[in-house]
Amino acid sequence: MKIICVIPARFASTRLPGKPLMDIAGKPMIQHVYERASKAKLISDLWVATDDQRVYEVVRGFGGQVMMTSAQHCTGTDRLAEVASIHEDADVIVNVQGDEPLIAPEIIDLAVEPFLKQSEIMMTTLKTHLTEEDYQNPAAVKVVTDKQGFALYFSRSLIPYPRNMGEGFAVFKHVGLYAYRRDFLLQFAAMEQTPLERAESLEQLRVLENGFRIKVVETNYPCIGVDTPEDLERVREILKG
Repeated sequence: MKIICVIPARFASTRLPGKPLMDIAGKPMIQHVYERASKAKLISDLWVATDDQRVYEVVRGFGGQVMMTSAQHCTGTDRLAEVASIHEDADVIVNVQGDEPLIAPEIIDLAVEPFLKQSEIMMTTLKTHLTEEDYQNPAAVKVVTDKQGFALYFSRSLIPYPRNMGEGFAVFKHVGLYAYRRDFLLQFAAMEQTPLERAESLEQLRVLENGFRIKVVETNYPCIGVDTPEDLERVREILKG
């Protein structure tokens, strides 16, 4: 099975313009992500997908594989689908966020493993336990799953509502790493936006609203994305230490 890992890297971030190239402990952020993702055991190939010449040159400079993609893409999924359309021999495409400089390679393998065991799996993602301080944080996306580990719903609101805080109650945070069978990724990217997707601003709801299933794997690895200047400083301190 050929598994390609793709890191979409968009230069024009609203809150942190130029985010992929920001220095963290002497290296650009995109290099940290690339080097960590390259240590995943189950991937066959690794690419950065960007629409910016500056990112392209930096990735080439540290020896990474990089592909220029259309500047017209609205989402990372669209950029991912362009890469998938070119790599016709790929079986599974993994989407690793370009703002996760501390990503553990093990969670990439966790997202891939269900494809090796179950032929009916079309898409996977991850979840981890949510801390109480993030219960009301809309930036921390929550997920609930069924008994087989398939997603029932994703929301920026707290789900489930803790009316009865009994034994076994847990709130899970969605970890924004995805893996897709190549054909399903191309199908997904071609679907029109759906009402719940627009309401929550969460692309993965388009999959559920169209009747498809998403396998959600639990992980204990901490995930720290860089969305704000405060996040950036936090990661710098961690890596410096």
